[in-house]
Amino acid sequence: MTRPLIFEISEPGRCATSLPEVDVPRTELPEGMVREDLSLPEVSEGDLIRHYTHLSQINFGVDTGFYPLGSCTMKHNPRIHEALARLPGFAELHPYQDEETVQGALFLMYTLQEFLQEIGGFAGVSLQPAAGAHGELTGVLIMRAYHLDRGDDRDVILIPDSAHGTNPASTSMSGMEVVEIPSDERGDVDLEALKAACEEHSDRLVGMMLTNPNTLGLFEKQVEQVCAVVHEHGGLMYGDGANMNALLGIARPGDLGFDVLHYNLHKTFSTPHGGGGPGSGPVGVVPELVDFLPGPVVTIDSERSEENLPFFTLSTPEKTIGRVKAFYGHFGVMVRAYTYIRMLGREGLRRVSEHAVLNANYLKERLKETYPLPYDRICMHEFVLAGPPKDVQDAGVHTMDVAKRLMDHGFHPPTVYFPLIVEEALMIEPTETESKDTLDAFAEAMLTIVAEGREDPEVLHEAPLKAPMRRLDEVKAARDLILRWQPAEEEA
Repeated sequence: MTRPLIFEISEPGRCATSLPEVDVPRTELPEGMVREDLSLPEVSEGDLIRHYTHLSQINFGVDTGFYPLGSCTMKHNPRIHEALARLPGFAELHPYQDEETVQGALFLMYTLQEFLQEIGGFAGVSLQPAAGAHGELTGVLIMRAYHLDRGDDRDVILIPDSAHGTNPASTSMSGMEVVEIPSDERGDVDLEALKAACEEHSDRLVGMMLTNPNTLGLFEKQVEQVCAVVHEHGGLMYGDGANMNALLGIARPGDLGFDVLHYNLHKTFSTPHGGGGPGSGPVGVVPELVDFLPGPVVTIDSERSEENLPFFTLSTPEKTIGRVKAFYGHFGVMVRAYTYIRMLGREGLRRVSEHAVLNANYLKERLKETYPLPYDRICMHEFVLAGPPKDVQDAGVHTMDVAKRLMDHGFHPPTVYFPLIVEEALMIEPTETESKDTLDAFAEAMLTIVAEGREDPEVLHEAPLKAPMRRLDEVKAARDLILRWQPAEEEA
């Protein structure tokens, strides 16, 4: 680091703030919860501000550069979203307020539910799930509850080998068994393997989880056949909506045969995200599953409504799987997503996806003559390369070296080594908000890195050379999980 850690500038007695005198009765903390010592830094307000300002300056984000992180949709976040989310009538609400006092917020949530239903082709939506993987778990639990309600105890979920890792994780967390389905030579679900798996597990088949476009960035051309096969055996189709940025206004998952889908509001509908949050993963369902949605959802109370003035209330679906989140979900993310949809409208949302697909295909065409492209067909919003060329790999340069060297060129690396079915994978998602100039600069950097790999591989092995931090030992970091800084023990 270029500066000392905040712990290293700590001095006893320094304080960054002062609190007012307590004007309410004091309450003793429960016995056993008070520590003798608490190793927190003691610094002045000035030092504290400089510390966090410095961290913000060395951090990389969509506001500082191109962020082509595959499957993450790191698009520009319009500032009007932030302005509206900070309006006092939204930002200062309390979840325990009476419904009469939060009709504006409930109107926003109800309208967002309606928007998402229309965009996805579904009959009902719950805004509760806090993120994409949380939406997955919610969807799987809904599918399970549907079968149990019919007296059908099933426990098998089919998942393609190209799926996000959260798909099998969500299945396992819900207590069900994962059966993997291979991809065919074109990157689609192997239809014959799917049919065989459905036959083998027909009586136990809860359903299938499918991302479309898939993590190779390819639209599943046989998606309607896939859905039909699963439905034929009594299963339900779950759609992983992580890649909805390619479909807005063009195709609706509900029309294609999906029964459940989670949306990533923080990705597709443009909310700042990364580093663990904030996220939002609403779930949409077909009519047969509406009663199983987690509650509460926002509905209109006809008895309390007046002419041209609906009264919005919170209701619990009849057969709900229960709450999956405290209160009502991440409201701030909902405000931003609502604003995004209202600002763009139907035609604007379609242009988002058209430009996202155009940008991805432009970059793919610029790079495929140099970088191996395992599936050479029109991609959707992202595409996957198979690392640097063979001669460069033979010289000891691999995907990780390319990723680290991109940092020296001022670009965030793409997603690396995923999906797992592509060796040395580089997963690139440019999004619709990047200009041709930016895409060309990124392409030139990628081509330059290959030339460097042929001329001086060691430069790539040592990269990044210009970043605030040099290359870290990522294997050690993964194996030796030190998740917080702790002061070194003083020498005796």
